[in-house]
Amino acid sequence: MTSTTVLFICQHNAGRSQLAAHLLNHIAPDRYRAVSAGLNAADEINPVVAEALGELGIDTSAAKPRAVTAEDLAAADIVVTMKPGLSLPAPVAGRLIEWEFPDPDNWQLEGVRRLRDAIDKQIRAGLIGK
Repeated sequence: MTSTTVLFICQHNAGRSQLAAHLLNHIAPDRYRAVSAGLNAADEINPVVAEALGELGIDTSAAKPRAVTAEDLAAADIVVTMKPGLSLPAPVAGRLIEWEFPDPDNWQLEGVRRLRDAIDKQIRAGLIGK
């Protein structure tokens, strides 16, 4: 079975897009291949985001933020921006979906848990449910 490639994009690829990609890979690895990137990649994944994902048994030790490329945008079947109106470096070849989630930079674990759960719910309703 061929999986659908979903590219999640946020500003720094340290929080929202990491949450979404790891969650989708965890929820539906047989149907989707999720990757993530950012417009201005941070040096590392947000440690509180990593902790919140770890609570679900998701290992983020190999996750490294990276900048989105034109090749990424051309290769993805679905591109999901985690904030509307992001200025992407090239056109999107597949379907573009814009979600709106706040940036969890400097958040405590309880707030990131709520964000994680909200993104999980959106993935199940907006991607998997379709």
